Amino acid sequence: MIQLSNVEKSYPIAAGRSWVLRNINLQIDAGEFLGIVGPSGSGKSTLLNVLGLMDSEWQGEYRFGERAVHKLNVKQRQALQREEVGFIFQHYHLIDDLSVAENLDLPLSYRDIKADERKARVGDILDRFQIVGKKDLFPRQLSGGQQQLVAVARAAITRPRLLLADEPTGALHSSQGTMIMELLKELNEQGTTVVLVTHSEANASYAQRVVELRDGWLAGAVQAA
Repeated sequence: MIQLSNVEKSYPIAAGRSWVLRNINLQIDAGEFLGIVGPSGSGKSTLLNVLGLMDSEWQGEYRFGERAVHKLNVKQRQALQREEVGFIFQHYHLIDDLSVAENLDLPLSYRDIKADERKARVGDILDRFQIVGKKDLFPRQLSGGQQQLVAVARAAITRPRLLLADEPTGALHSSQGTMIMELLKELNEQGTTVVLVTHSEANASYAQRVVELRDGWLAGAVQAA
């Protein structure tokens, strides 16, 4: 589904350039659960941002299905991201002034989806994630684990082909983290391609394949399920 070829990213500095990603060649199959590990500063989150079309300042080739991302303009990349990619972050990124149900509806509002279908999808995801009782609450009224649960539900509601998770359990205690990882596993088993950035060996064990980044270089596979 995804093919990166010779992808590189750098920043200009007084002495030349500071490299963040170097010669990344990576294939991700449809339906795969891929883990990305490595020390802080190794380029993991940067690579995730490239995959998620949040970063366009890179060199190389990126193919998403039949589409050559490196040849798309800004609007085309935004449309591809909106239609195909979901994100889960460590710090939730929920909208404080919106209720749980409104946070879930928000990504649907950017798509050409009729109001009644949007309402049905929100109802379905509330039920599926067992948060119906929280639908009228605001993020500040939820625990950290509950906020992350809503964040996962929000990412899943658009039914993305690719789901990207950047340290999604980093701010949670162990039982909440396990719950989130089990949900990611379930989404993957239902056909969603998942790419997880993590420092946790326990979280990495959920992946079918794990690759390591070191100083921006892809060090290769470190684990296979």
